[in-house]
Amino acid sequence: MILIIVACMAVLMFLLSLWMASFVMTGKRQTPEEAMKWQSERYDTSFYENLVKSDYTVSGYEGYVLHVQLLKNPEKTDKYIILSHGYTDNHIGSLKYVSMYLDLGYNCIVYDLRGHGENARTFTTYGILEGRDITCLVEDTWERYPDMTILGLHGESLGAASTITSLKYRPDASFVVADCGFSDIENVLRNGYKSAHLPGFLFEVADVGARIRYHYSLKDMRPIDSLDDNEIPILFIHGEADNFILPENSEDMFERTKGIKEFHLISGAGHAYSVLTDPVTYKEYVAAFLEKLPLENDRP
Repeated sequence: MILIIVACMAVLMFLLSLWMASFVMTGKRQTPEEAMKWQSERYDTSFYENLVKSDYTVSGYEGYVLHVQLLKNPEKTDKYIILSHGYTDNHIGSLKYVSMYLDLGYNCIVYDLRGHGENARTFTTYGILEGRDITCLVEDTWERYPDMTILGLHGESLGAASTITSLKYRPDASFVVADCGFSDIENVLRNGYKSAHLPGFLFEVADVGARIRYHYSLKDMRPIDSLDDNEIPILFIHGEADNFILPENSEDMFERTKGIKEFHLISGAGHAYSVLTDPVTYKEYVAAFLEKLPLENDRP
């Protein structure tokens, strides 16, 4: 009888680990329509309809197809920026930053991260494969737009973590703006379990499931480890009231990276709400940071 009970418990733990890994790595994604509804309820998105757009696909890491959209600045410019959205969102989620970058003189490239939006369904690796995809997108952008002289990267949450992870591959980028990114996914999940009054060992359970089901360890999803040799200028921004991805994540990454860097908190802003909570201050931080950089004639 005892052996049967032990065997049943082992099976239940195995099934729980697989379910938890699936929950963490394949959460329900928003459709573009759902994302636009969410965005439009929180700020004026009417500018999007009037922009000249170009839709295309880019071959990401190991041939994974990324759906991409160029939002052309009404004023001619040779500056471009790639915007990476957060988990479960899609390219529409990046629109809240587009007006700012248009005003700053950039063409904006928005896209769906792997497993999101119009892309083929797959699991999320919290930066490991997504960072590789960004390097492919950077290479494609330089080839696709020969007029370009400056290319920036902007990421929110998962998009920020993926952008930071891409830096280990030394992408040809002029600067990075990382908004509410995580330094490692472990601390985010453990904080979530704690907030939900769940035992911390559930992270270990989910990690086992991730290794078995997807062949990736949650413990290896650490964007901060990509910063030791980084020399690309980074502006870290984080909502001061973010209780999902704690501000310490951005602070720790700020301390870890070399080169030109800044770190700013947006007072009263929750997770991924900084630009919505205080768009004026947000834009001032970005504009002032870019003003300090030697961006003109970034390429011969």
